[in-house]
Amino acid sequence: MNLSLADVGGEILAVSQFTLAGSIERGRRPSFDGAMAADQARGLFELFVDRLRAEGCRVQTGFFQCHMEVELVNDGPVTFILEK
Repeated sequence: MNLSLADVGGEILAVSQFTLAGSIERGRRPSFDGAMAADQARGLFELFVDRLRAEGCRVQTGFFQCHMEVELVNDGPVTFILEK
């Protein structure tokens, strides 16, 4: 945790995921009313990736608005869970 991405020679895999905007406050089925419109979200995601690259980060991306399966191995000292 004390080393930066550059220190370890790491890369970033950035995959957009609109389901992060899902609200489950009203029942079992999530509402995505709070999600940004696709064109706006694409632009914001591309800006995010561009800024990472401008900082010298090696970045790979997924495909926007496509179904993807991403396998992840949490191999580190901690995993952060964000809750509202």
